[in-house]
Amino acid sequence: MRRAVGSRQRQRTSALVVIVRTFGELMITFGIVVLLFVVYTLYVTDIVAAKQQGDVNDQLEQSWAGPATQQSVTPNKPPKHPVKPQQGAGFSRIYLPSFGTDFKFVIVEGVGQDELAVGPGHYPDTALPGQPGNVGIAGHRIGKGAPFNDLDKLNSCDAIVLETETDFFVYRVMPMPDEVANWDTVKQRDPRCARVPSLRQQNQPQGGPYNRTVGRRIVTPDRGDAVAPVPYRPDNPLPKAQQASLVTLTTCHPEYGNSERMIIHGALVNQVPKQQAGSYRALLGLIGEQV
Repeated sequence: MRRAVGSRQRQRTSALVVIVRTFGELMITFGIVVLLFVVYTLYVTDIVAAKQQGDVNDQLEQSWAGPATQQSVTPNKPPKHPVKPQQGAGFSRIYLPSFGTDFKFVIVEGVGQDELAVGPGHYPDTALPGQPGNVGIAGHRIGKGAPFNDLDKLNSCDAIVLETETDFFVYRVMPMPDEVANWDTVKQRDPRCARVPSLRQQNQPQGGPYNRTVGRRIVTPDRGDAVAPVPYRPDNPLPKAQQASLVTLTTCHPEYGNSERMIIHGALVNQVPKQQAGSYRALLGLIGEQV
């Protein structure tokens, strides 16, 4: 009898050991899979995206190598009939001087998975650089080059430069929510803010059609109207001639999640022909940015 009881106890113990060991092996395997996924997301996709960025940059350089780059463009007046970019094609560059002189990405047309795997993507049917309305640009915050990883570090009046075949368009981040009310006073602290508007109209109810547009907002993913011609106004209350020239950058929020979206709004303050600037580095000196 005692031998039978002891045998059953050993069997139970042996079964428990097998279960614990199997569970431990499964957890180790799961941990390895998660680690490989993190490595792939943070590093491998960055390498692939860098290669694709290099390819699309070469293609853009070739397309700009023609005689069009020698044509002069009237300052503060974008081309009357800009060519709509082809889906997936690079057509512009974005620079964020606050992140260093080496921060630059080619912007491709489209915001699908394939386009954003290459770099920042332009929302189709939003304005093109320099046009009245809203240039909408999306970018990844983690992996795939993570061009917009540090958008939360942008402050009011920081420059957002969009380069086209003929011009540099200089936008600056609009005042933050806590700066809007006293913007005329706050902007005097930094000479870069001299031409940055709040777009508030004192004689209009609630400050006018741009009363929801500030330098940075966190919104839910369904707020596609953040890139509307007048942000957060899908009914588009202004004719094109009366619309401000804006740029809007969008990315996931929080940094390692996607439950919300971070929105950065900037206003156009300068248009500098490339013939005049000579180079991006020279442009920085012209617009008061440190080189």
